[in-house]
Amino acid sequence: MANHFLIDNQPFSTSDRDAQAQLARAYATKKRPACPCTRPPVPMYIAKLEGHYIVKRMPNTGAKHAPVCDSYEPPAALSGLGEVSGAAIQEDTESGITNIKLDFALTKTGARPAPAASGAETASVRTDGKKLTIRGLLHYLWDQAQFNRWSPAMDGRRSWATIHKYLIGAANNKAAKGESLAESLFVPEPYSPDRRAEIDGRRRKILMPLVPSGKARRLMLVVGEVKEIGAARYGGKITIKHMPGTALLINEDLHKRLDKRFASELGLWDTLSESGVRLMLIGTMGQNDGGTYSLHEIALMLVTAQWLPFQTKDEYDLIDAMVRANRRFTVGLRYNLPSDRPLATAVLSDTTPAAVAMYALPIQAGATYFEQLAELVDEAQMPAWFWRQGEALPALPATENYVSMPVPSEDDMATEHADEAESAS
Repeated sequence: MANHFLIDNQPFSTSDRDAQAQLARAYATKKRPACPCTRPPVPMYIAKLEGHYIVKRMPNTGAKHAPVCDSYEPPAALSGLGEVSGAAIQEDTESGITNIKLDFALTKTGARPAPAASGAETASVRTDGKKLTIRGLLHYLWDQAQFNRWSPAMDGRRSWATIHKYLIGAANNKAAKGESLAESLFVPEPYSPDRRAEIDGRRRKILMPLVPSGKARRLMLVVGEVKEIGAARYGGKITIKHMPGTALLINEDLHKRLDKRFASELGLWDTLSESGVRLMLIGTMGQNDGGTYSLHEIALMLVTAQWLPFQTKDEYDLIDAMVRANRRFTVGLRYNLPSDRPLATAVLSDTTPAAVAMYALPIQAGATYFEQLAELVDEAQMPAWFWRQGEALPALPATENYVSMPVPSEDDMATEHADEAESAS
């Protein structure tokens, strides 16, 4: 977040020696700071968390900031965030706490069957903006940690130590099911054989709440990079990097559903592994009577070598092209949205006078998709760039005075495909 603001129209920086004292006075008198990235400046707010004052962006104002500002955020409508913000995700500007409503359990009672691998595209595809799916929660944490953002200055600066630190930080000041999200989240710290004893000790302490006690068993969220998915004596097991010697067990039914639901992600992980592509897991984890750990609900997410999330090979190719071209951008995240709903693959923020929404259009898109796409582009009110998957990648938008492409339709694609077929014959 940017650290230069205005308070009472006077310049202020969070790096000033007396910054906390200035913020304390402004907080006590209910004065709002403002971000000077645009004219007029964009209002911000001050939150007091554990005795420390921080300047935060007002909810739903990210798109009002200049694209080059650290507080800039693409319009929520361009991703799945627009559907869940204000409903599943509620930010309290007085306390600074964000309350999150989850559609999955963090306790296990009795011998209930394992739920389907989360994110499943059922026969009656629907979304619910009132609660976050487990995949939606992973997307939210990734967004809050800003790992869906990229600028050339970030090259070579992301490691698991970075991911661990900022994912933990993203869970701070968040509450779910009446508890601190940070206390319900386990992200394995970077492993070192030389520090194995102390790392194992810290892990056991963090996971202590999972020790079985009574009929209702506590579950925790685990986020980690998948090292291997294999067979176990009963079902399967998932090995997470930085957790040597600790496999996460899955029953046979969940193992089969995982392979079916995430067949595309697993295939791309295998195909693109030499390009540095990683497979991230979020799951609800519990401890068994014997001291082993089991997963009860799972979602998977692909990330590039730069830890940028993607879902399809075409999305990967577009993100890779922007990274290679040294562009600055934010990747769109689906949250609860099904795959047949349009969203911006990314938003370029190094273009003037406005950011540019980048759309990679699925080749199987039908009339409903293009109707929704037209509505989305109209709502966003920003220049747009389109790539029809299966075709050559068009030139990326120029950084200055980019002229928006017209919104394509199903008829446009049908006509072009017919022309291509005629030319080929």
